[in-house]
This record gives sequence, structure tokens and C-alpha cells, in this order.
Amino acid sequence: MKTYALIVAAGRAVRFGGAVPKQFREVCGRPLLSWTISRFEQAASIDAIAVVVAEEHLLYTSQKVVDPYGFTKVRKIVVGGETRRESVLRGLKAIPISTRVVAIHDGARPLTKSSDIDRVVKTAQAERAAMLAIPATDTVKRVREGYVLGTLERDSLYLAQTPQVFDFDLILEAHQKAGADVAASDDASLVEARGFKVRIVEPSAPNVKVTNADDLAIVEALLKQEAM
Repeated sequence: MKTYALIVAAGRAVRFGGAVPKQFREVCGRPLLSWTISRFEQAASIDAIAVVVAEEHLLYTSQKVVDPYGFTKVRKIVVGGETRRESVLRGLKAIPISTRVVAIHDGARPLTKSSDIDRVVKTAQAERAAMLAIPATDTVKRVREGYVLGTLERDSLYLAQTPQVFDFDLILEAHQKAGADVAASDDASLVEARGFKVRIVEPSAPNVKVTNADDLAIVEALLKQEAM
């Protein structure tokens, strides 16, 4: 298998609130996670997809998220762990060792353009590690206990997004070698810690991650706009 997408959707969406995790909320008539999967289904660079979900959502994901939409690239639905890092590692261990490149993506980021997926995969194939990210547009302050300690150079700051794409062996080793107590906020940071450079690719369109109800409304509006 050449390129696998690993879509991580095992979180319980505590910040979002409510009984239903955000990745399963209905948006424009279907579960949000199905929109996310569809972007990778349509991407020419992606050969297969594995979806990582909590154990209690395995059947729902199969019956309500994957099967109704005819996703032919979804090969595995994997049980996630207690943390995102654990979920990613379980997903990596579940995909074939013959995989060359893996694209790791947030299940709650449903607007990623398939063309952007193809661009970042192509970059990773050439450079071993690449990710979508956007330049910071606001001034960023370093703060402690409510007081500003300093101002960061905005010209060198980017906001990390997904997918983040890596040589399979590189990202698997980065996860396995990092200590269990390492609280990495994304996968690229584990690769960076091992001395590898990660190439930035800027997305061509909004790539919103749903973290609250306002984000969900924005996603719904943008999906409706796409359909027009």
C-alpha cells in the first residue's frame, strides 16, 4: 500500500459539550465525520483510509458514517485509546507495514480540500515530512499568570493544521520512541524532536477544525456554499 490516511476521531469532545461527540454531529444532513472521510476518498493521492474511533462508536461508525456513503477506500475502523497520541499509535500499528506514506488527520476537520491533501502528500513523498499550516495573522503574546512576558515574531509563526504527512517508518518510530509522558500537541512535534524538518504547505481554502458550536455553524455554512 502506497499512501494511507489515518483519520483520528476517538475523542469525546469535552470542550464541545453535549452527549454526542462533535465528530458525529449532523451537518448538512449527515455526520460530520463522513464529510471528513469524503475529502480523503476523493483525493487521488490516497490509496486507503483507516478511521480511529472510541470502542463504543465502532458499530455506529460502520453503519452510519461509512456504509451509507459508499467509501471504498475505508479499509479499517480501529479502536482508539484514552489520548490522541495513543489513538494515533494504535492506528499506525493497524495499517500495513508496506505503507510508504501516512497522512494523519483530525476527524473534526471536514473542509480540507482534496487538492490540498494531494499537495501535502506529494511534498511529504519528496521530503519525508510535511503538514498543512497557515501564517499567524494576529500578534502573539507569551503570557504567564495573566501578564505578558513578551511578544513573538509573527513573521515566523504558523498555526498547525492537518493532515500532517510522514514517511510511515519515520512517524511510527517517532511515536514508539517518545516517552509515554510526552504530551505532544501534534504528530509533527514528535518528528521535530527527532531532528527532522517538516515542510509547511499552506492550504488553499478554509480548513476549520470544529471545537465548539460556532465552528459547527461555520462548517455548515461553508458546505452549503460549496454545494451552490
